[in-house]
Amino acid sequence: MDMKFVVGIGGVTNSGKTTLTNSLRKALPNCCVIHQDDFFKAPLFQPQDQIAVGEDGFKQWDALEALDMEAMLGTVQAWLSSPQKFARAHGVKLQPDAPDTHILLLEGFLLYSYRPLLDVYSRSYFLTVPYEECKWRRSTRSYPVPDPPGLFDGHVWPMYQKYKREMEASGVEVVQLDGTQPRDALFLQVLGDIQNLLLNQDSSPRIAGPGQAAGHCVAVSPLGTSPRSV
Repeated sequence: MDMKFVVGIGGVTNSGKTTLTNSLRKALPNCCVIHQDDFFKAPLFQPQDQIAVGEDGFKQWDALEALDMEAMLGTVQAWLSSPQKFARAHGVKLQPDAPDTHILLLEGFLLYSYRPLLDVYSRSYFLTVPYEECKWRRSTRSYPVPDPPGLFDGHVWPMYQKYKREMEASGVEVVQLDGTQPRDALFLQVLGDIQNLLLNQDSSPRIAGPGQAAGHCVAVSPLGTSPRSV
């Protein structure tokens, strides 16, 4: 019988979600990835007026309404219905020593704010970094749609706090991660936790060691390239 594991890698902008996800993707067997960033309603080739301007005076990039979550849910459901077919469609070769174990990594900044997805997670992680560190990291990044002056303090950080409060109030169970940890330490911590999860489900797939690449794939949204990387 196939064993399916859906792992959420969520958290604040620039906390290391994508870096961690990419490292896990290379190490875990039969692993596919879906990035929430790929489901913004306004890809580069579409009018930006799909993103509303809020009372804070900024386009609401960090609001759940900026994302086509129904499309993301549909992509997740496609994986759930047939991980093998999904993997083959994205060019992954299933590992012969772990043919019945399939892992899906969901990466994004509002993973735990969309209720239809909450029941699919086998494990949910949430990365945090302090305000000053987060603001500094954000300032060093370049985006296809540049941040206007004041966006971080006027929109990004307040929206993060809003959704984090809602997540905590709703009782979503997450494993809190310190995004200021060294990347390797964070990766090994999460990899070990996921490995234990797999073993506790009576499965013992080979976890790729240093220099070994496990089978993996990345799902590409039909909406096209994300205008932002959060």
